[in-house]
Amino acid sequence: MKFAIIVRYEFDASWLRLSREERTANEEVFQKEIVGPFIDRLSVRHFDAEAFSTAYSDFLLIETDDLKAYYFFIEKLRDSDFIARGWVRLHDITIGIPDGYKEYENGQA
Repeated sequence: MKFAIIVRYEFDASWLRLSREERTANEEVFQKEIVGPFIDRLSVRHFDAEAFSTAYSDFLLIETDDLKAYYFFIEKLRDSDFIARGWVRLHDITIGIPDGYKEYENGQA
């Protein structure tokens, strides 16, 4: 069963004070060290939202059928400099199943 997960977060001013080169280098760390180990089990896409929301600045859209891999991804994120240095503050996480009701109606529950 495929799950869709939205992780809403906000970049802190300390992140914005980094040079663009430093942010790019840290983005490479994020892709390689945090997303990389799960690339075969998670689809992770980043979206900017600051022009559309005051509640958060960005969100990740994660798709997976492996909730354990997702959980480990979040643990790796929480152990990273992004959280430890206060660059990122997680706001909320939403999880859903695409057309879950259809599966239920088909007797797959």
